[in-house]
Amino acid sequence: MSTPTPIDSGWLAAHPLPVHGEGTTKNSRGRVLAVGGSRRVPGGLLLTGEAALRVGAGKLMLATIASAAPLLGVAMPEAGVTGLAEDEAGEIAGDGNALAEETRRCDTIVLGPAMSERDAAVRLVEQLLADPPKDAALVLDAAAVACAGPFADRLKASFGGRLVLTPHLGEMAALCGCDAEEIDKDREGAALATAKRFGAVLVLKDSSTLVATPDGDPLLRYEGGGVGLATGGSGDVLAGAIAGLLSRGAAPVVAAGWGVWLHGEAGRALAMSAGPLGFLGRELPPQLPRLLPR
Repeated sequence: MSTPTPIDSGWLAAHPLPVHGEGTTKNSRGRVLAVGGSRRVPGGLLLTGEAALRVGAGKLMLATIASAAPLLGVAMPEAGVTGLAEDEAGEIAGDGNALAEETRRCDTIVLGPAMSERDAAVRLVEQLLADPPKDAALVLDAAAVACAGPFADRLKASFGGRLVLTPHLGEMAALCGCDAEEIDKDREGAALATAKRFGAVLVLKDSSTLVATPDGDPLLRYEGGGVGLATGGSGDVLAGAIAGLLSRGAAPVVAAGWGVWLHGEAGRALAMSAGPLGFLGRELPPQLPRLLPR
């Protein structure tokens, strides 16, 4: 196995983001649909949505449990919101018709932020695959990526080449159906094998994050933005940043690599200004625009 390529200034220069110049409209910068949230974490999807807009997505729709949807709409007036049916546990119960209608209007879907219940995530993945949008990219995060193992073939058939998976170590173990210790023994091998299995770009999050592609070339590594990024909501921000870059037209590996770098460098900036520990997940998105290329 070759040495991973670092995500550094050289890699970023060789893999630029799409340029939006004169005549750009919000439609030409793409539309992101963020699906997730729960009664227990009603505001987590806000972090995902804000990150998508902060990296340049043109439009945002938040789809969450009906009881939280109006609150999110007030908190983020830049976004549209849609309320989905809610089960007794406070998770999205699923509404295939409503979800399908929204997916047909978007360029990128990010599914799973701020969800914790496997059953709810399985319902949403099944509903998405029952009527998959033709051209949209898909980011699976949190509970939605942890439950995705049995759907590998269907996800590859419906979203192959347009799919990004963003597990941390525990979610990666659930995705692969093994113990976290087994993944930890060979993170690079597990990331490459899983990316190939799903036909996806896979972001294995940790203090040193790996980005693997289906053909294994390149395998990327980012050495991390510091321990402060290990905080609630940080992963929701990363998922949104990747989704926003996809919506702008970046290829999945470019969106993932840049998203990881932007997220990490936002953490570095906050560590320098506020201290290495104690900054909040909601403080990350405002850092993102100043890190984007001018």
